[in-house]
Amino acid sequence: MKRSPADIVREYGPFAGVERVNGVTFDGQRVWVATGDKLRSFDPESGNPLRSIDVAAHAGTAFDGRHLYQIAEDRIQKIDPANGRIIATIPAPGGGGDSGLAWAEGALWVGHYRERKIYQVDPETGSILRTIESNRFVTGVTWVDGELWHATWEGEKSDLRRIDPQTGEALESLEMPAGVGVSGLESDGADKFFCGGGSSGKIRVVRRPRQSRARAASPPKR
Repeated sequence: MKRSPADIVREYGPFAGVERVNGVTFDGQRVWVATGDKLRSFDPESGNPLRSIDVAAHAGTAFDGRHLYQIAEDRIQKIDPANGRIIATIPAPGGGGDSGLAWAEGALWVGHYRERKIYQVDPETGSILRTIESNRFVTGVTWVDGELWHATWEGEKSDLRRIDPQTGEALESLEMPAGVGVSGLESDGADKFFCGGGSSGKIRVVRRPRQSRARAASPPKR
């Protein structure tokens, strides 16, 4: 596995009234942060808070292009961001031990923290479609350009890992500074990762490695 230090290029927060970041997602304009009893958003350009939704927000957050998804204890809530209403609920695969959440390929991808697993889940029924094994606690999940990344946090060590989505093998690691944990992960769809900062109340931006971006842009070999 290739290892390198994470290139932290920006920090946001801590924000007023936010004691902990439990999850993070990006809707193309706003960054959404799960903070326990609210989903809050901010402008990634200015860092200014925008709006909030009163909803249980205990772990990972995701956006499917239209709706927000939010882990709340042992369930995943589907939320209309226009009015903040919960329009559907499915069981969370980890039964309350769930962590990261992402949307890709028409499905939800859910981290199971202490079980070191990532589940592909049917967003309509909650049925588990696939299980990917990791060898570290999973605290965030994201997909970008066909790559699966997940965040880890054990003790004082935390990193972002690119893994093989078929085998779970760790291919690359971006190691966070000692004592800096990641409690939620989302790509901006290009060259940055938004990383929740746990009890620091911060969101940190980590640069996605160039070789990873170049590999995604390269045409397939024939």
